[in-house]
Amino acid sequence: MIASANPRRRALLRATAAALVLPALARAAARGVLERAGGEPAPRLALTDASGGVRDIASYRGSVVLVNFWATWCEPCRYEMPSIQRLREKLAGKPFGVLMVNVDEPDARVRRFVADTKLDLPVVMDPGKTVTRAWSVRVLPTTFLVGPDGRLRYRLIGDMDWSADQVVRTVTDLLPEKSTMR
Repeated sequence: MIASANPRRRALLRATAAALVLPALARAAARGVLERAGGEPAPRLALTDASGGVRDIASYRGSVVLVNFWATWCEPCRYEMPSIQRLREKLAGKPFGVLMVNVDEPDARVRRFVADTKLDLPVVMDPGKTVTRAWSVRVLPTTFLVGPDGRLRYRLIGDMDWSADQVVRTVTDLLPEKSTMR
């Protein structure tokens, strides 16, 4: 083997491999951790849902909203969807909403996927990635928690179990106090 005959070349190959692999391992280790967002107002989001109606994030004012960017071809996206459904069920009756933003896929494919999975999550379509770009999403899945004041509170790049107790507590802590609810 040529690489084993040349110690300098072996060292160079190891350094190159480390430069390529270590960032990926660091990203994987950070997966599943909610990062605090800066608290800036959430970008505009008004898109057509799977049944042809328009969903506007502005109509969720006063509620915490989970906004998830996904695609049918994205395995981690599909993996986390049932846990988003469970989180929604755990918070039923509370001022909490979900918007699942499909990124640039044909309507028919999205409708078929929604029908096949039998998940009860509000899906909206972003056919030209206008909203995806406005929210600075570059990796799928990416999820945001928007506070009742319409400001970005948390962000997650990658998938996680959204129904885990710690996550439910984080979301619950964002919910408005009863005294401020209408």
